[in-house]
Amino acid sequence: MNRCPTLALAFALCLITCAVNLPAPLYPAYAQLSGAGAGATAVAFAAYVVGVVPVLLLLGGLADRTGRKPLIAIGLVLTIASTSLLLIAPGLYSLAMARCLLGVGTALASATGIAYMTELMAGQGGDPARAASWVTASTSVGFGGGAAATSLFLMQGDSLAPGSFWLQIGLATLALAALARLPDPAPHRRSAMLRLPFYPRASLRYGLAILLAWATSGVVIAILPSVLNSRGLAHWAGFSTFSVISCGLLFQPLAKRMPRARAVAVGLAILPPSYGLIAWGAIQGHLPAVLLGTLAASSACYGFIYLGGLAAVTAQAGNEKTRASAGFFLLAYAGFSLPVVFTGMLADRLSPAVALWVFGAALTLGVLALLPAMFKAPVVGARGPVSADA
Repeated sequence: MNRCPTLALAFALCLITCAVNLPAPLYPAYAQLSGAGAGATAVAFAAYVVGVVPVLLLLGGLADRTGRKPLIAIGLVLTIASTSLLLIAPGLYSLAMARCLLGVGTALASATGIAYMTELMAGQGGDPARAASWVTASTSVGFGGGAAATSLFLMQGDSLAPGSFWLQIGLATLALAALARLPDPAPHRRSAMLRLPFYPRASLRYGLAILLAWATSGVVIAILPSVLNSRGLAHWAGFSTFSVISCGLLFQPLAKRMPRARAVAVGLAILPPSYGLIAWGAIQGHLPAVLLGTLAASSACYGFIYLGGLAAVTAQAGNEKTRASAGFFLLAYAGFSLPVVFTGMLADRLSPAVALWVFGAALTLGVLALLPAMFKAPVVGARGPVSADA
């Protein structure tokens, strides 16, 4: 297998997702500039779903008409545009617009990334599990790496235009140049533009699991920076974002060796106690607890649940990998945005501590409701045959 196309696509996917949380450590500064609180910040954060949902719901057939590569290229261009907007006009309004653009770009990449990776690896007979591992690894690094890079630059001095923003723009430009050299093996054919997300039989459990997982990471990314800021730990917000996302990559090799349903069940079991440690650490201003909790949560959000669930769904999808991926990510991004808005509004209306614990209670109830369904799934090898009920 020629790894150069695979690496180039992974680099592009990493840069697209990197831009999503690049400004996360600056959320309290944006709120202060706009004279707003946690609720308004959460709404700006959730503008992401305004970009994601229309793409995943209405443009499922776009890749068949244009091929895979143009959609990845559009995603990269939108990351450059959104980052430039925040450099030119920092604030919550610009953040909302930027996150909407990023939602469009990330949805395009998410809906076609695994199918494109599979085709680059071995044509239509490529291994979906191997392709899923490449995509989840590159996007896990990207989602957390941008926030950590911004925190590193902010430690050198407070700025609304940190060097990480300029670095993102430069690297995304390089990724566009690398992408231009890639083949696009997908057949270009006329098909219906409206192709609703596809949920293979008994696959909804995996979508609900990623919804809970990414709701947890969304609360950490959007709400936690203001809590850490009030405890004098503002510069560590980017590292908490990095830890809750990118450290999940460390656990993906283990998740690959486990049956998919079991991997997701392990992740669900980890979520409530790890989130409890994060919430307690943030409220008490205890940084080691926050970082330890985000590391544990990351193993679930971007390790066991992300890789196990995505591999299970795409393995069941047959020739509908693009639509099945869209369905999986639709629920993931709904979790990444909507519960965050509710938690942010609670933080303004009551207090950040109460809001964090209310979310924790809802998370625990959701996990308890979903875990039995995972244990009922047949136990199959991570690379073995997957039944329709897996």
